Amino acid sequence: MDRNSQIIHTSWIGIVANVLLAAFKAIVGFISGSVAIIMDAVNNLSDALSSVITIVGTKLSQRPADRKHPFGFGRIEYFSAIIIAIIVVSAGITSFIESVKKLFNPTEPVYTTVTLVVIIVAIVVKLLLGQYVKHKGEQLKSDALIASGSDALFDSFITLTTLVSAGVMLLWNVSLDGILGTLISVVIIKAGIEMLASPVNELLGTSIPAELTNTIKKEVSSFEEVHGVYDLILHNYGSDVKIGSLHINVYDTMSAHEIHGLTRKISTLMYEKYGIIMTVGIYALATGENRRAELQSKVMQMLSAHKEIIQVHAFYYSEKDNMISVDVVPDVDVHDDTALIEKLVNEIQPLVPDVQVIIVVDHNYSE
Repeated sequence: MDRNSQIIHTSWIGIVANVLLAAFKAIVGFISGSVAIIMDAVNNLSDALSSVITIVGTKLSQRPADRKHPFGFGRIEYFSAIIIAIIVVSAGITSFIESVKKLFNPTEPVYTTVTLVVIIVAIVVKLLLGQYVKHKGEQLKSDALIASGSDALFDSFITLTTLVSAGVMLLWNVSLDGILGTLISVVIIKAGIEMLASPVNELLGTSIPAELTNTIKKEVSSFEEVHGVYDLILHNYGSDVKIGSLHINVYDTMSAHEIHGLTRKISTLMYEKYGIIMTVGIYALATGENRRAELQSKVMQMLSAHKEIIQVHAFYYSEKDNMISVDVVPDVDVHDDTALIEKLVNEIQPLVPDVQVIIVVDHNYSE
């Protein structure tokens, strides 16, 4: 099965498990005449909602690209994960409110053998289900599945606290419902908020993981014509569509035909190996003994000597336009780009009094 099929398959397992557990609780509830167990069965049916949301989100994300959405609908998966995370946070808040009420108005719960059996079965089923779904989510890199699995795990923890409370009540006649419920609720709310972080960050745009950055730069640098890789940017449009760009240094002696062939090889490698639609830009390195090469060496050395500058690249000198341009990547602690540009221009200008100096401040979009 492909990734989407596995996500849907896993979600159906979640739905079936919750429905079977709900049916078991409902039957026991009707036989024992326990309204609480029957209501808990209804709650299990609502728990299947997160799996339904995952399936719907996955199906919608498979829609083909259209004129208004040329990159497809892959990001719908992130919305699915956000909805499930919100459900988890809401459940945590509801549990917190009810638990706090029990702190001020404690009730004496009544536990029977039937109740304890239902609690134990619920713990085992939810624990196994939660671990399985979350593991599959991590394996498939699906935020929605991870959130759905975490939701099931939290249910098992809540039920476990009920069991612990029941044991303490039966042994020492002390009710811990309110205290344990409040603590678990806080943990659930915190975890739900953390669950929101991943899909929200994907929608906002996160930095590229350091491992992937280093791997891509190493792969591109392996071409003998490449003498530096810069400005790596990646955008995720779901699991199947990644759009990126980078720049490479090449000697200014290369022909347009040779550069075309090189960029084609790089973009093909990126797509076949990483599924990235990569645009490759070119920076020309001055070679030989001429004014362009001399200025390149001096300017790059001067700028690289600054501690707040972590990278210098893209030197360009045009005699025709009477200008010099160079890109710098400052440290994250530098916040005033205008002041930095002014300082660097004033430092370089004496080298070329009659030439326009342009400093372009780049930012590091990868770790």
